[in-house]
Amino acid sequence: MSLIVRKEFIRKKRDMPDKKNVKAIAIGASAGALEAVTTLLEPLPADYPLPIIIVVHLPPDKDSIMARLLNDKCAITVKEAEDKEPIKPSHAYLAPPDYHLQIEKDYYFSLSIEDPILYSRPSIDVLFETAADAYRENLCGIVLTGANSDGANGLKAIMGYGGLGFVQEPKGAYASTMPKAAKKNCPKALVMPLSEIATTLLKL
Repeated sequence: MSLIVRKEFIRKKRDMPDKKNVKAIAIGASAGALEAVTTLLEPLPADYPLPIIIVVHLPPDKDSIMARLLNDKCAITVKEAEDKEPIKPSHAYLAPPDYHLQIEKDYYFSLSIEDPILYSRPSIDVLFETAADAYRENLCGIVLTGANSDGANGLKAIMGYGGLGFVQEPKGAYASTMPKAAKKNCPKALVMPLSEIATTLLKL
């Protein structure tokens, strides 16, 4: 192995996170979300052992079919989260339109109609920050494509507790503003193409 290749191998090995203690995954996305979220969920087996909790910026005035579309494509069960519903492994939950999705400390959902954050309800920051309070260092946060800075502060909260942080490579994102903001706010987050994030989720 050449010295340059060996250094790159050592760097990547050093940068790979300790994945043993992850108990939940939180994902935020906006413009271009369906394709990006599908890329992450489609490879997961039906018995994937972690819950995945997702906020996508959705129009507030109509029902979303995103959960149904994802559930049809993915082996893992995908559904909209319900108020007071306990969080279970092998499920991917989406925030319903026009509600903030919050995680309570005993691992169940609560829905809120408090004011929008960065013009968005549901807000990625609200999910990430409440999930960080509940799961602390056992949470993995992922910021995907989007056209505002929602998620940047929430990812910082996750990493502040010692959780893992991933950001979609902005160059490959449908909308790069959101991953750029998360990358700037969380310089220690791992920035990867979607395909690499998907591969990493399989190893968590």
